[in-house]
Amino acid sequence: MLRPSQSEDANLTSAGGDSDFGISQNKEFIPASQWGQDVSINRDLVKSNLQKIQKDIAHSKVKIVAVTKYFGLDAILAGYEAGIRNFGESRALEAIEKLKNLPDDVRQNSTFHFIGHLQSNKAEKVVEHFDVIESVDSLKLAKKISEAACRLNKREKVLLQINNAGEEQKSGYSKEELRAEFKDIISLTGIEVCGLMNMAPLGVDEDELARLFGDIREFRNELEKEFNVTLPELSMGMSNDYKIALREGATIIRIGRKLFT
Repeated sequence: MLRPSQSEDANLTSAGGDSDFGISQNKEFIPASQWGQDVSINRDLVKSNLQKIQKDIAHSKVKIVAVTKYFGLDAILAGYEAGIRNFGESRALEAIEKLKNLPDDVRQNSTFHFIGHLQSNKAEKVVEHFDVIESVDSLKLAKKISEAACRLNKREKVLLQINNAGEEQKSGYSKEELRAEFKDIISLTGIEVCGLMNMAPLGVDEDELARLFGDIREFRNELEKEFNVTLPELSMGMSNDYKIALREGATIIRIGRKLFT
């Protein structure tokens, strides 16, 4: 596996999910140009890595979403064999091809999360193949997802993505924007709003990460009180910061590099 160019690194840090994947200088990883291709996965290493992570989260009920978007089908199979049942993908068409080729038992017993920026014209395909969409960032997209889910006679679970650090290169609502649209979103019949998702900035210190994660938790609490809803899920934390996210109330952590390399 080759190290991507700097331009590919930029893609890795803005695509959703385990965005720190390409940062470690002593880890091999998949170039952005090779997303979705089959690569060699060490299944024993995946099991060992998972056990280490499970020790870190032993006293919590957090769900691990294995970020397999940089890998081929074998990563999902290795994660499943290790005991993982939640998987995250972000490139719609390539991910759907992977899902179509999974063994029936793996597909039926796993939950698939779409964690990248979703274009509205791909909403129906993603709703058809994914169980959770974590990256809803506009009322327009929420409506497309709801309409697609209604046509498919299902109710899609979604998380609303918050960009509370105000990073221009990342998708996501500001808190003010979401509060303004929240009532309309929760009224849509084809979706179930389960909580919020956050992607923390790279290169900030632990205190700032804790502040940003805590801010998402507090904002979730405000929405629950203001709109009389329950939002049980907080998807926060990736390979380099999940311990901080756990301390601030994460219920879902999205792990790629730390599992597969």
